[in-house]
Amino acid sequence: MTRIVVLTGAGISAESGVPTFRGTDGLWEDHRIEDVATPDAYERDPDTVLAFYDARRRALAAVAPNAAHRALARLEGAIGDDLLIVTQNVDDLHERAGSRNLVHMHGELRRALCLACGRRPEWRTDLLDRPVCPECGERMLRPDVVWFGEMPYELERIENAIVAADVFVSIGTSGAVYPAAGYVALAAAFGAQTVELNLEPSDAAVPFDDSRAGPASVLVPAWADEVIARHGTR
Repeated sequence: MTRIVVLTGAGISAESGVPTFRGTDGLWEDHRIEDVATPDAYERDPDTVLAFYDARRRALAAVAPNAAHRALARLEGAIGDDLLIVTQNVDDLHERAGSRNLVHMHGELRRALCLACGRRPEWRTDLLDRPVCPECGERMLRPDVVWFGEMPYELERIENAIVAADVFVSIGTSGAVYPAAGYVALAAAFGAQTVELNLEPSDAAVPFDDSRAGPASVLVPAWADEVIARHGTR
């Protein structure tokens, strides 16, 4: 059985209308990264940070999974637990498309993180009004989003899966932010075939075995069909 790890980034959700992490002007939805995506920003001006993520959480209602998300869910349906999706995205489009074997290494917009008890409850409403934590009752909830300077989630699980993978696929990510930027090199070092599906080739330090340029909504379904066809002939 072929074990596949898929890494997804902002490019897969951009076609659904989710803003990419950083625009050409260096801003993120008209905010400096330093003002909304660091622990220091939250300590300095929590209201601005909470309002920013509240707006992003509400905006999820206006977007839907696209053909790339649906293709990955279809692939999971065909090969089951031999597919692991590792996403850098904090939206829930993979889940809404039907994917279940999934790691959100940078957290999730629709979860909160309690700074008092450490729980990560599902969350759909605003945090700006300082609601109580459903677990401990304290009013210390922040977005469950990994900011610059913080450790991504489930790194050991991700790295173990990549080391054991037969195929590593990078979809819609620039390959510029670590630790995710180092995953293609890790996969290649342990003998995996490496595939890139991106709007344009990334600047990865280690070249991919197979690099395809174009929209994720076109490339991902075609690649998934190839894998499913091979799987069905075994």
